[in-house]
Amino acid sequence: MGNNFELINRELSWLAFNDRVLQEAADKSVPVIERVKFLGIFSNNLDEFFKVRVATLNRIVNFGVEARNYLEMDPEECLEIIQSTVIKLQSKFEKIYEGLLDELREDNIIMLNEKQLTPDQLLFVRKYFTEKVRPNIVPIMLDKRKRFPTVKDKMIYLAIKMHRENKAPDYALVELPTDVLPRFLVLPPQGGRRYVMMLDDVIRASLPDIFNIFDYEDFEAYTIKLTRDAELDIEEDVSKSFMDKLESSIENRKKGQFVRFVYDATIPDDLFDFLLKKLKLRQTQNLIPGGRYHNFKDFMGFPNLGLKDFVNPPMPPLKHRHLDKYKSMFKAISEKDSLLTYPFQSFNYVIDLLREAAIDPKVTAIRINLYRVAKNSKIINALISAAKNHKKVEVVLELQARFDEKNNLYWSSKLQEEGVKVLFGVNGLKVHSKLILIERKEDKKVKYYAHIGTGNFHEGNAKLYTDYSLLTADQRIATEVNRVFNFLRENYKIGPFEHLLVSPFSTRSKMVELIHNEIEQVKQGKEGYIYLKLNNLQDRDMIIELYKASQAGVKIVGVVRGICSLIPGVPGMSENITIVSVIDRFLEHTRLMIFGNGGDEQFYLGSADWMTRNLDRRVEVTAPVYDPIIKKVLKETFMIYVKDNVKARIIDKNQYNLYVSNQGESRVRAQYEVYDYFKNRLGEEVPDKEFAEI
Repeated sequence: MGNNFELINRELSWLAFNDRVLQEAADKSVPVIERVKFLGIFSNNLDEFFKVRVATLNRIVNFGVEARNYLEMDPEECLEIIQSTVIKLQSKFEKIYEGLLDELREDNIIMLNEKQLTPDQLLFVRKYFTEKVRPNIVPIMLDKRKRFPTVKDKMIYLAIKMHRENKAPDYALVELPTDVLPRFLVLPPQGGRRYVMMLDDVIRASLPDIFNIFDYEDFEAYTIKLTRDAELDIEEDVSKSFMDKLESSIENRKKGQFVRFVYDATIPDDLFDFLLKKLKLRQTQNLIPGGRYHNFKDFMGFPNLGLKDFVNPPMPPLKHRHLDKYKSMFKAISEKDSLLTYPFQSFNYVIDLLREAAIDPKVTAIRINLYRVAKNSKIINALISAAKNHKKVEVVLELQARFDEKNNLYWSSKLQEEGVKVLFGVNGLKVHSKLILIERKEDKKVKYYAHIGTGNFHEGNAKLYTDYSLLTADQRIATEVNRVFNFLRENYKIGPFEHLLVSPFSTRSKMVELIHNEIEQVKQGKEGYIYLKLNNLQDRDMIIELYKASQAGVKIVGVVRGICSLIPGVPGMSENITIVSVIDRFLEHTRLMIFGNGGDEQFYLGSADWMTRNLDRRVEVTAPVYDPIIKKVLKETFMIYVKDNVKARIIDKNQYNLYVSNQGESRVRAQYEVYDYFKNRLGEEVPDKEFAEI
C-alpha cells in the first residue's frame, strides 16, 4: 500500500469547473438564450475567482508566505498557469459567443452594433440615449499630465480615442451605467425579426452627441475592465466596533490592488500604453486580451423576448404531500420528519413555518442563522412579524458573507430597529450553518422544532440551487440545534453533541471515523462503500483518508460540482473511486454523505463541504438522517445523479471534462429525472402508500 498521494491544485480544479460551465454555453441541446446566460455565469464566476483566489495568490507572492503544502504548487508557477489557462478559456469563450450570435441570427434574433442601424433604428437609439442614458453617464477627459480617475471594480468602461485633423488624438473614459440601466436594449421588431443592442453600442452610436462641443471628426471606443483584490482586511483598532471596521473594509475594497486587466484586443497601441502607464500596470500583471464586450455576467439577464422555445421549459416547484395534509406546519413536523428538496419542491414551506410561528400563541422563541438573504426577503418579514407579536427572536447574522457584507449590514440595522436581537457569531469563525430553532410550549413543556439545511434562507436561490431542508421535531436533534445557538450566543458553551456534527469541533473527526468504519467492514469480509455529494472536495487530509479507504477496497462514488482535488481511478491509489460533476440548469448545492455501515446505512446532510475552511474555520452543522422514508428518497435521488449520462462529466487527472458516455443506453438527465421522481409521487396511483408521504 503506497503513500505517494497526489492531489490536483484547487485553483486549477476550479478553472476546470468553470470550463464545464462554458461547455453548457456550447451545448446545442440547451435552448439558445439559456446558453447565452451560461456565458454570463462563466464570466461572473471568473470575476470572483480573480477577486478572491488570484488576489490571495498575489498576496502570498508579495509577502513571501510559505504556502507550498497549502497550494500543492509554487504560487508564482500557479499564477502563470492560471493566466495561460484563462487566456485559452477566453479564446474559447469568444468563439462560443460568435457562434451563438450566428444561431440567434438564424432564429431571427439580431444583435446590432452601432454601425448596423437603419435610419429609423438610429432615431430610436438616439432617443433612448437622450432620455435614459445621457443623464446617467459622466464622460471624463483624460490628460497625460493629470491624475487618472479612480476606476471601479466590477464596472466596464469605454476607453475612447478621438481624432481631429492634424492634431494628436485625445482620450476619454465613459463608465457604462449598468448599475441603473439594463445592459440590453430591445429595439422595435421589423419583418418578423427581433433586434437587441448592447448598452455599449448605444453609447458608441451617441459619441458625437456626448462630445458635441468639440470638433472631433472620428471616434473609436474600446471596452476595458479592471478587477481588484476583494479580500477584506479588518483593521485591529480596538476603539472601533466590528461593524465600523467592516464598513471601513468594504470601502477600502474599492481601492484594492488590481489583479486583472481585461481589454479589447483590437485597442490601438498608443491608447493601450497610455492606460497601462496611468493605471501603473505591468505587462505581466494578468493582462487578458478579450473581445469587443466584457462583463458578460450581464448576459445572465439577457432578455427572453417572449420566445418559449428559446428558454428552458417551466419546472414549477412541486408540493409536499405530507406537509400539505395539515393546516399547521407544527402538526405535520411533529408527526414525522420531512425533507424538502429544492428547487424541485417549494421553499414556501419554510416561509410558512416562520409565518405560523410568528402568530402561534404557543411559540415563545425563534432562532435562526442567516448568511445570505433575498433583496426583498420574506424570511426577514416573517421574523419582524414574530418580534411584533412579542416572540423572542434571535438572529445570528454573518456579516462577512463574501460580497453580501453591505446587504447584511443593512439587514442588521433593520432587524434591530424592529426589536429583533441580532448576534454576530463567533470571533474568528464564519457562521455558515443553515439552522432554525423554534421553541413551542406544549403540555406545559418546551418542545423544539428544527431546520437543518444545505442552502441559504434565500427565496431566489431556492429556485436556482439544488438544496435540502430537513424539518424535524426529533428532540435528539432539535435539542442539539439549541446547543449550537447557545454556543453562538455564549462562545464558551460547546456541546455536548452526540448526534449533530458541528464544525470546527467534530465534523472532521466523525467523518474520519465513518471512513475508517468502512475500511473495517471490508476487513471483516463485508461490503464497504461511501457515497458523497459535495460542492467541493479539497481538504488534503480528508482526501488522503479516502485514498486509504480505496486502497483497502472501499467503493467510493462521488458527485462533486466544483473543486475536486482528489484524483480518481489511479491504480494503487484511488482505483476504487469514481467521481462525476453534473452541470445543468440548476446549480448543484446539496451536500449528502452515505456510509454503508455493514448494511445499516448512515446518512448525513448539512452545510459543510469537505474543504479545510468548512471543517476547521467555520461553524457548520451536519445532521444525521434517521427517518427511513427520507433515507430512501436520498439514496434513490443520489443514484439518479450517479446514472446521469447527459450532463455528467468525468473527473480525472487530466481535467478534460469528458462527458459520461450514453451510447447504447437510455438517456438520464439527473435534474429532470429527479423532478419527475417527485412529480410522480404527487399522482393518485402510488404503489407504496407510505412512500407517497414524501
